Amino acid sequence: MPIDTSKALAAAPLTGDISWTAEDVQLYHLGIGAGVPATDPGELRYTLESRLHVLPSFATVAGSGAPGVIRALSVPGVDVDLARVLHAGQTLTVHRPIPVEGTARTTSRITAVHDKGGAAVLVLRTDAADSGGPLWTDEAHVHVRGEGGFGGARGPASRLAAPTGEPERIVEHATREDQALLYRLSGDHNPLHADPGFARAAGFARPILHGLCTYGMTLKAVVDTLLGGDVTRVRSYRARFAGIVYPGETLRIRMWRAEGGVRVTVSAVERDEAPVLTDTVVHHA
Repeated sequence: MPIDTSKALAAAPLTGDISWTAEDVQLYHLGIGAGVPATDPGELRYTLESRLHVLPSFATVAGSGAPGVIRALSVPGVDVDLARVLHAGQTLTVHRPIPVEGTARTTSRITAVHDKGGAAVLVLRTDAADSGGPLWTDEAHVHVRGEGGFGGARGPASRLAAPTGEPERIVEHATREDQALLYRLSGDHNPLHADPGFARAAGFARPILHGLCTYGMTLKAVVDTLLGGDVTRVRSYRARFAGIVYPGETLRIRMWRAEGGVRVTVSAVERDEAPVLTDTVVHHA
């Protein structure tokens, strides 16, 4: 079997040093649609170096290294075709605000392999710390088609009950036709998001937007509309990638306040509200 569960779980952690600059932060923010309108004071927090704040989801690309999905495929015991791999979900816990410029040590390991029947889901945990201590912890959930049925546990239930009542806020965000080409400059060069031939081989009509791009856009919408633009209020953020986005489509982001956080759903307007992000929660101070 291409995934050797025992070997993957027993593998030594992947460690490395990463660093980033203000320009890396600005590029990431532009890649998730910040800077429109260009002179808006709220947008300048994301684009102008003299006012720069770091949206916590930057952690998923900090250092311009391989994203969690790609790192998971480099773990001993994991030997699968990239065309059968999708990002299924992402969680992020922020231990303190991410500095505009910095250097950190990352440690990544496979913590679980779930058997979903027709697929396997790898859970890759990454911890980042600098000289001041822990910075963030994230988990990438990696869906590998055709690798289930090996007799393993399905894993804990992660579905949440759907939010009830009218959302407090609804935001629509139009993605650019070249959104994926811009976002991939932050380090995720998976050809699924740029190469039409590769996308067709993976079962899609054309290249799709990175799930983590939608993830960042959604967090920005929550911060800007319900958290007063204060990125330091974010404590943790989780989402399940329920569907795809084609660059150029419009995201409809619905938000409900909940105890200690915000519940969110995201859909693609042009495809009859096809679900994009579900089971999504932003916990905040």
